[in-house]
Amino acid sequence: MFTDRYIEIMNNVHIMEEQMFKILTTLVRGRSHDAIDALTDANALAILRQQLRDAAAGVEATKRSVAVVMAYSAREKRNAEKLAEQIADLETRAIAAIQQDREDLATEAAAAIAELEAEKAAADKANAHYDSETRRLREQLSLSEQRLRALQRGKQLADAAQRTHRLRGTLPNGVMASLREAEETLERLQTRHGHADDVELAMNELNSATNAGTIAARLAAAGMGAPLKTDAALVLERLRGQAA
Repeated sequence: MFTDRYIEIMNNVHIMEEQMFKILTTLVRGRSHDAIDALTDANALAILRQQLRDAAAGVEATKRSVAVVMAYSAREKRNAEKLAEQIADLETRAIAAIQQDREDLATEAAAAIAELEAEKAAADKANAHYDSETRRLREQLSLSEQRLRALQRGKQLADAAQRTHRLRGTLPNGVMASLREAEETLERLQTRHGHADDVELAMNELNSATNAGTIAARLAAAGMGAPLKTDAALVLERLRGQAA
C-alpha cells in the first residue's frame, strides 16, 4: 500500500517536472523571439541599409555574369563564322578537285568538311544556349535593378521619417505643457499690469483734483472769489435774519 502510494506520488512529481520544463522551454523560446524582434525593430533601418548593400552587390555580380556569358557567346559566334568560312572554302576546292577527277583530294576535302560541320554544329548549339542564358540573365538583372531602385526609394523615405521623428523627439514631453503654463502666467501678469495702470491713472486724477481743490481753498481764503466753505459768522448772521 505504501509502495503504491509512493510510486503514484513520484509519477505525479515526474509529470509536474516535465510540464514545468516544457513551460520554461517555451518561455525561453518566446523571450528569445521577443528579444530578436525588439532588436530587429530597434535597428530596422541599419539592417535595411546593409541588406540593400548586399542586394546591390548581388546585382553587380549578376551584371558580371551576364558580361561573361555575352563574352563566351561572342567567342563562339566568331568561331562559328570562321568554321563556316573554312567549310565554304573547302567545298569550293573539293568541287574543283571533282571537276579535275582528283577523287583522292575530293575525298580528303569531304572528310575535313564533315569534321568542320560537326564543330560548327556544336558551336551553333553553344551559341543557342548562350543566347537563351543571356536573355534569362538580362531579364533577372532588369527585375533585380527595378526592385533595388524601389527599395532604395523606400529607404530614402524611411531615412526622412526617422529624421523627422528624431526632430520631434528633441522636444521633451513636458514642453507643450510648460509653454501653456508660461502663456497663462504671462496673461496674468499682463492683467495685473493693466489693473495697476488703471489704479495709477485713477490716483493721478485724484491727486490732480486734490491739488486743484487745495489751491482753490487757498484763493478763497485770501478773498479771491466766492468762499468754498460756509463761515460760522455768516451762518450766525443768516440765522439772526431768519429769527427777525
